[in-house]
Amino acid sequence: MKSGHSAIQIRCQTIARFGGAIFLLGFCGCAHLATVKTKPAQPLRTLAAESSPESAGSHLTSAEREAPLTALGNDLLAAKMSYNRLIERPDDPSARKIYNFAVARTVQNIERASLRPWQRPTNVISQEGDYILRCPKPVDSAHDPSRYDLIPIDTLNIGGTFFQNPSTRNGVGAPLVAVERGENPQFRQHYALRRVYASVTAIIKFSGRRAELEFIDPLTIDQVTLSQHAFPLAADFTASLAMLVARERPDQIGFAATLRPEAYADRGRLCQLQQFDQTRTPVIFVHGLQDTPVGWVPMINSLRDDPWIRKHYQFWVFSYPSGYPYPYSAILLRRDLDGITRAFYSRKKIVLVGHSMGGMISRLMVTDAKDRIWQSFFGTTPAKTPLTGETRRLLQEALVFNHRPEIKRVIFISTPHRGSALASGWIGRIGSSLIRTPLLASIYASARQSEIADPAAGQLKRLPNSVDTLEPKDRFVLAVNKLPLTPGIPYHSIIGDRGRGDTPNSSDGVVPYWSSHLDGAQSELIVHSGHAAQRNPEAIREVERILKAYP
Repeated sequence: MKSGHSAIQIRCQTIARFGGAIFLLGFCGCAHLATVKTKPAQPLRTLAAESSPESAGSHLTSAEREAPLTALGNDLLAAKMSYNRLIERPDDPSARKIYNFAVARTVQNIERASLRPWQRPTNVISQEGDYILRCPKPVDSAHDPSRYDLIPIDTLNIGGTFFQNPSTRNGVGAPLVAVERGENPQFRQHYALRRVYASVTAIIKFSGRRAELEFIDPLTIDQVTLSQHAFPLAADFTASLAMLVARERPDQIGFAATLRPEAYADRGRLCQLQQFDQTRTPVIFVHGLQDTPVGWVPMINSLRDDPWIRKHYQFWVFSYPSGYPYPYSAILLRRDLDGITRAFYSRKKIVLVGHSMGGMISRLMVTDAKDRIWQSFFGTTPAKTPLTGETRRLLQEALVFNHRPEIKRVIFISTPHRGSALASGWIGRIGSSLIRTPLLASIYASARQSEIADPAAGQLKRLPNSVDTLEPKDRFVLAVNKLPLTPGIPYHSIIGDRGRGDTPNSSDGVVPYWSSHLDGAQSELIVHSGHAAQRNPEAIREVERILKAYP
């Protein structure tokens, strides 16, 4: 028997032989997308060149070298002295560095000492007197620090192919990753992550012997005031994403959810990646076949690096088992759009960004089909079609629909609007034969007797799955392409040409230009990329340009 490493290596080599097979097989675990390793914080010992040994820096060591209560007293003393220096000299980089380090160690040693200053004030003894340490009570239970592990960024090494360029902001405060200790039982109702991984920044404000610890969302607040002086708030927007991917490994389910989508039905949902803000425009990213929302991480990480984008937009992802036929995945998205309308009634209109099959799902959100697709399938209106129960209900959701009024703009990336020949080739046929959707298949079987034949479409004796609905002659694809996109909702196209510069005869290796091009697009950009254009730097800059040009 071959070792696990050898088996993975052989698998990756096999995939590499079939270049176009990435359309179906995606990442397959051949690379580490995210790595997070812990390390000791590097001790700081000097505040400035003129500092004496008794200065703030001389009190600081890594969190593990002293008893936690003793270390905590030193932390607060160092934070107070560097805080005073910052008030005197707001531009002093050494004072800022010491302050940030001391705040990070304070958070660590509070945990080591099992203290809960957010529940009751805590007396902390230092070499120069006692401090009363407290933390403002959280607004609600979701923001109770007791629910989270609070990990200083300076104790982490972040790496992986998706995290080469960290998104950070220099300033005052200790950037942390807040990791929820248990799964939130109401994550679905709140359209939240099962377990929160959030960027947080800690600061400490002093008034005499009172020290007030605050935890701030750096995506919401970009500056803080310390004793009437305004400072930029330090932040790290990357580490929380990296830790989520490294610990939860959501990328690993993409292939399995393609082959057995019903086994992963609970993964189909809309999810916010940050605290909801009614003043910011939601951007919803919709992934493609065999992918997961992890495929959007490079784009999200890059976009968050822009202060204007952070101020005006909030990011969401729609996750779905991509083995489903995409009209059914569109049903799941519509249901969740209904849900967030109820949960977040006061919000701005939405921008959709769809890659590959995610673009096809997005297109259905800005199309008025009414009952025209239904009539092309059954030759009569829904009311006159002899279908009942769950079969009627589900088919009517899939085939009879109108545009979503909450959508303000759509960005299509590498989208096969007219299908891909790869889906009908031998790779696609093999992939299609492996996908299993027994529950949907039973519904399809009860509807087949009412369906009328279409000689122009490909003929199947079973329910079309996700690969089938990417074929150029798929019946649904043909029907949708007879319908215009809803007037008044602008859309943009980003299309790869593999760097060959041969448009309009180009292809991204999976989707040809004739399929991805849409007349009437407000903009169209050809990028030197293969099918995974959502991770291409040119494409990311284009999405940034569009978001800034049309807030």
